[in-house]
Amino acid sequence: MRLLAAHDLRPDTDLGQHFLLDENLVEVAVREGRVGPKDVVLEVGAGLGVLTVALARAAAWVHAVEIDRRLAPALEEVVGGVGNVSLRYEDALRLPLEDLRPPPTRLVANLPYSIATPLVLDSLWRLPAVTRWAVMVQRDVADRWLAAPGGRRYGAPSVLVQLATRPTFRRAVGREVFAPRPRVDSALVALERTAPGASPAVRALVRAAFATRRKTLANALSAAGAEKDEVVRALVDLGQPADARPERLPPAAFPALARALAWPV
Repeated sequence: MRLLAAHDLRPDTDLGQHFLLDENLVEVAVREGRVGPKDVVLEVGAGLGVLTVALARAAAWVHAVEIDRRLAPALEEVVGGVGNVSLRYEDALRLPLEDLRPPPTRLVANLPYSIATPLVLDSLWRLPAVTRWAVMVQRDVADRWLAAPGGRRYGAPSVLVQLATRPTFRRAVGREVFAPRPRVDSALVALERTAPGASPAVRALVRAAFATRRKTLANALSAAGAEKDEVVRALVDLGQPADARPERLPPAAFPALARALAWPV
């Protein structure tokens, strides 16, 4: 808060800026990210550098990304004397993640809510060396990532996250630990990689399947170009009902369905 005042800065809530005030949560994020002296960390939404400095103490290198150039004087004041941090003032969703050198092995961040899901999903397949994530996100986002089949929150993000990772930690985070206070509750979630990110074919099928949730899978995938009879036959062969809806299938069923249909069709 002193840094904000000293540099005459106000958080830009349009960019999802809610700065973390609780140093204990910073320590938890570093710990649950299992950041060690050989790790390279990607941090998105560096803000005022509180988490950045903690990561730099634990890691070999930190790629800190911040879209808001207004924060540069304050951020550079905080991390200016730290030799193992590279600052990038860019939109993380447009950043060529594959080109980061050295390649990240961890993703630890207080993520702007609006980019949390697309960024984490992209990292599953674009950053194959990342084996752990520890990210602060909107609680509803965490619920969707970790949702079990059959619930209303289970959808494409649930399938894609769970095909590649398993959760190892989750903690509810109240609104009072941020400045300014967000209008929603948050959660700190840690994930561990269990498999490579889904292939382009599987990603395309999953998104087509959940494009219209009220439709059966046969109808949803036929609308995307598949033969309905072939979808029904593949579902039955996989031990699923012919009229199954996408939210009823476990994550592992989607790669099997993509193979059976030779997706994309």
